[in-house]
Amino acid sequence: MPTMVPLPTALAHLRADGAGEDALITTYLEAAEEAASDYLNRKLYATQDDLDAAVLAETAGLDPMVMGPAVRSAVLLILGHLYANREDVVAGVTVAELPQGSKALLRPHRRIAGL
Repeated sequence: MPTMVPLPTALAHLRADGAGEDALITTYLEAAEEAASDYLNRKLYATQDDLDAAVLAETAGLDPMVMGPAVRSAVLLILGHLYANREDVVAGVTVAELPQGSKALLRPHRRIAGL
């Protein structure tokens, strides 16, 4: 599945050269895009043309949207987390969630069932 955020953009965000890790980073990027879409309760599309095609095919879902800069930035933050934290548990480290993290970027675009 092609990602909505180009791999070179993801590599630049991670400060990774991608040598030997393209497949791993692509997997994390796909997961980050899916996590953003799931949190938003909306299908995301890279371009207006992609969205229009999905609407015509009747596969766009309810309230679909084109991925804008805030959502793209949130996807990159999620990607960075997945790339840096490759295990479920980290021992001996103090961690604090950044207040302007991915959820802060996604929240204005989120659709909550029943609202």
